[in-house]
Amino acid sequence: MHRRNILRMLAAAGLFSWKSTLQKVNAAQPGPNADNRDPLAATADLLAANRILAHEGVIDAMGHVSCRHPVRRDHFILSRAKAPALVAATDLMEFDAEGRPVDAAGRHPYLERYLHAAIYAARPDIGSVVHDHSLEILPFSVSSTALRPISHTGGLLGEAVPVWDIRDKFGSKTNMLVANLAIGTDLAERLGTGYALLMRGHGAVAAGVSVRLATFIAVTLNTQARLLREALALGDVKYLSREEIVATASLFDPTNPGDAIGRTWEYWCARAGVPFTAQGM
Repeated sequence: MHRRNILRMLAAAGLFSWKSTLQKVNAAQPGPNADNRDPLAATADLLAANRILAHEGVIDAMGHVSCRHPVRRDHFILSRAKAPALVAATDLMEFDAEGRPVDAAGRHPYLERYLHAAIYAARPDIGSVVHDHSLEILPFSVSSTALRPISHTGGLLGEAVPVWDIRDKFGSKTNMLVANLAIGTDLAERLGTGYALLMRGHGAVAAGVSVRLATFIAVTLNTQARLLREALALGDVKYLSREEIVATASLFDPTNPGDAIGRTWEYWCARAGVPFTAQGM
């Protein structure tokens, strides 16, 4: 779709203004890790993800979603501290590799931006990070029951979603928030090469190569948690096998001819009332 048409759709939805910070992102000079991704596509998807995740019940007033900067690849883009359902283009801020705002312009950032910074630093393959406090997953973060996939949409979660406990390294007197880069780095190490993580008594992290995939994984975490709790109440549960996990995960590869992610994204955009663009991040 032509860029001008995308801008018009975003403006009509109240997600974009010609004098917004999106112009700064779009005009950024290439950094040491520059590539050919379109800054407009990246930020359009990021704005849509905020609305979608809120509409799908994954994030509340305190959740947040970011994307790797499409030009300065060691930076990332994240809204100022604001309820995701209300995020607009003027709220988007650029952060460096240590989670410092490049130009705060009086805007207050999320405290847990270090969670995003640490994951991007540890995982060059990751293009987007979601952090939420979903009530669906919290019981699995504090109990001995592992969150494991039980349906064909859960393969991307792996055999079992790991749990990170801030208490293990930082003691029992923290406020349980990822309030600095050291805590974020410890969390990123626990995430390892996976795409999902539970935070004991706090929430969850979903990470993907794109905004759309990270959003899908975040929603899937919620869905699998709800299904598993219902199944456990009925008796013994049959989980996906290792082979089924690999096979089902491949269904949501963005390069798959079926494009399940693109189809799902279009549906979510319609539900959340945000513009859909066929080509995104």
